[in-house]
Amino acid sequence: MDLPDFLVQDADGFIHLSGHRIGIQHLVHFYGEGYSPEMLAEAFPTLSLALMHKTLGFYLENQAEVDAYVASCREEVERQASSAPQGPGLAELRRRLAARRALAS
Repeated sequence: MDLPDFLVQDADGFIHLSGHRIGIQHLVHFYGEGYSPEMLAEAFPTLSLALMHKTLGFYLENQAEVDAYVASCREEVERQASSAPQGPGLAELRRRLAARRALAS
């Protein structure tokens, strides 16, 4: 996918708006939820309305490619979440707290 000058892909493959940490997948997500460009500009106040229109225009012209990119981002997030180690449960946290309190007294 050829990116215009207002979109940048970093070394990790993350496509974001140039000069911002906001990814194109964030805007596409909310646009898909029914947000208008004006609503997106309100939700992301560091982005100009003009940049919002340019980005959404790029999305609409390259929808299949951008949707595939967004899907791969979602898959990666799900993969990482499923492989993350499970943290301690409530019972274990309470046991640890009781042990600390016992040591402190």
